Amino acid sequence: MNQQKIEQVVEQVLRELTRKLEVSRMEEVRTGEVVPQRKEEDVIFFSEEKELGVERPHHLQAIERAQQVTPARIGIGRAGTRLRTRSYLQFRIDHAAAQDAVMKDVSEELVESLGLPVLRTQAEDMATYLMDLDKGRKLSEKSVRWLSEHGEKKKNVQILVCDGLSSSAVEANIRDILPSLEQGLKLKNMSVARPLFVKRSRVWVQDHIASIVECDVVLSLIGERPGLATSESLSAYMVYRPGPHTVEADRTVISNIHKGGFPPVEAGAYLADLIGDIIQHEASGVSYMRKKNNQNS
Repeated sequence: MNQQKIEQVVEQVLRELTRKLEVSRMEEVRTGEVVPQRKEEDVIFFSEEKELGVERPHHLQAIERAQQVTPARIGIGRAGTRLRTRSYLQFRIDHAAAQDAVMKDVSEELVESLGLPVLRTQAEDMATYLMDLDKGRKLSEKSVRWLSEHGEKKKNVQILVCDGLSSSAVEANIRDILPSLEQGLKLKNMSVARPLFVKRSRVWVQDHIASIVECDVVLSLIGERPGLATSESLSAYMVYRPGPHTVEADRTVISNIHKGGFPPVEAGAYLADLIGDIIQHEASGVSYMRKKNNQNS
């Protein structure tokens, strides 16, 4: 199907959806009842497969190779000075997905199915979470009391599942990465506390939690800030025995965990090995790398 036919199909679909919406609104006015506006047949399934939008390219193989190695919008072509319809719609879809990833909550059903106790930070709502970083770095008083009474203390590892800036990242990856990680730590005979879910959390909340449970390593699996390439990327932040003077350089970070980057099952196994190494060297972040390099030199 060429570009002109694609644009005709898109235009026809948009006209049909507009017509259905107008009919629905007229029906509401006539009957005074709210008519459901979204039905199964109204959903548009938009292919995510890349297509070459450049007509008669001089270096076809170079463009195809670039499209294979990056999610960036390469070789999409243009219509005059504007994006082609397909590229524009894909941009809108990706932008909407990024916004949803930030604003929506992680499914309660998912958290319950994994058996994760829920802790909350001092950010009582999303507006506070986005505007006041410190609120997301400390647990609420109620969560502090619960963790003090029920948290498993003095374990080698405390795992935190954090929504961060992408609930979509947690929902897409946690079912795969968490079992792989826990199995890897078990094989290394490490003591692991019960994983916890922390709502509206920033990375530094791990320091506050570690100070209560007194673990050796605290690991946060947290949703990354979404972009237009993916809204499902997860990061893993690890720190060895954090204290009041812990800074970013003291943390070890593995990012880009998602189906199009570092596969979550593989990432879980790798993190287990890395945590074992961190505990062996009794350091994380820059200090860990220095000790490791000195050992190998």
